[in-house]
Amino acid sequence: MLKLYNTLGREVTEFQSIKENSVSLYCCGPTVYNFAHIGNLRTYFFEDILIKTLNYNNFHVKHCMNITDVGHLTDDGDDGEDKMIKASRDKGMDVYDIAKFFEKAFFEDTKSLNISRPDIVCRATKHIGDMIKLVKGLEDKGFTYVSNGNVYFDTSKFPAYGSMAGLEKQDLNYGASTALDSAKKNPQDFVLWFTNSKFENQAMQWNSPWGKGYPGWHLECSAMSLKYLGDTFDIHCGGVDHVNIHHTNEIAQTEAYTGKKWVNRWLHGEFLVNKTGKMSKSKDGFLTLQTLVDKGYKPLDYRYFLLGAHYRTQLTFSWESLDGAKSALKSIRNKISLLLEKDDIGLIESIGDSGKKYLDNFVTHINEDLNTPRCLADLWDLLKDKSVPACDKLAVINQMDKILSLDLLTLEKEICTDKRLLKLLENRNEARLNKDYALSDKIRDELLEEGWVVKDSGNGSVLERV
Repeated sequence: MLKLYNTLGREVTEFQSIKENSVSLYCCGPTVYNFAHIGNLRTYFFEDILIKTLNYNNFHVKHCMNITDVGHLTDDGDDGEDKMIKASRDKGMDVYDIAKFFEKAFFEDTKSLNISRPDIVCRATKHIGDMIKLVKGLEDKGFTYVSNGNVYFDTSKFPAYGSMAGLEKQDLNYGASTALDSAKKNPQDFVLWFTNSKFENQAMQWNSPWGKGYPGWHLECSAMSLKYLGDTFDIHCGGVDHVNIHHTNEIAQTEAYTGKKWVNRWLHGEFLVNKTGKMSKSKDGFLTLQTLVDKGYKPLDYRYFLLGAHYRTQLTFSWESLDGAKSALKSIRNKISLLLEKDDIGLIESIGDSGKKYLDNFVTHINEDLNTPRCLADLWDLLKDKSVPACDKLAVINQMDKILSLDLLTLEKEICTDKRLLKLLENRNEARLNKDYALSDKIRDELLEEGWVVKDSGNGSVLERV
């Protein structure tokens, strides 16, 4: 039985899809004005775990994700500077080239982390007509007003506003930061369509019934999910920072437009933080996946690090923690390497009783709201259990890795490049040629003590990390 949290009710409940064995899923995608930092990537990682867990439970997932290639403001409350314009100015590139460049970089990062690509990738700039249609429908139903040239959603006309965030029980003063916009009737109202831009020479503008302009950034997810997933769908995901404003506004405008419940279940991933707090692109020195690679880590070292924390808990990043993840994953690979030497990898489909209990535990834990830390513990327990045959361990690991996606059975051998050790290997090979097997064995043992095993082949000898 698969159980998942729902931000709407703040509880873990049994998951039931609208259509049997089928799940419609929408995930908020990147705003492509800069590289994704590793905190951003944590959200897409958790969504990947969700999708693979749904697949494992025999659900066919239709995964839709937007690409925000229309500039939106640096503050969620319609305040601040336009991100795309700022990036264009800072980097000296056309805004459309900026979007293409960073979209490509984003998908390269997610591929490196074994994050599956969405079934539908929809770009905001290709759906302006759908957004205008939604605004026009809201206008026809009396949910909008025009002020200072911009079209606003009137939250006072939508009584359920703020219900997911628990804001209906407050006085809604959380919107006070946006009260500087004197054109609003209520502080929490938000822009659906800008015609009176605060920026000169706005690069991205389109004709509309209200004048030439561009959409408010809350609009695109509503318009595109309606187009590709219908009026009501199963799951909407995103970062926890989207709950109070972005997703609250999405719910209001969509349900006002359709008159129906929009999303049955909401899942939000918590922040990755460091010593200074939440990682942000607005701060200098944010860490990208390439930063980790440049420092000698592999992308799957970071994926293993992320698996060690539940998606709804904040995770603190440190180099020491990443070192621990790297070491742990290396140890797992070494143990699996020894198993593969004992058994034929082609025999890992069937699972005996001794291994089945570990797979059952793993499935139970992943189905309990994606409890990845406990799943890692199940993997370690399996590897340590000497009573489970190698063939059973490999069969179970093969199943676990359908969700963990660490390429556990695709072993990458670390080849030695240390000149001192390579000189020892050369001496060992010379000893063998001279039939001095005692010296050859002595050097082989010395290399083994240093953590390297000699592998001989017709193409010569290499040292592989034990």
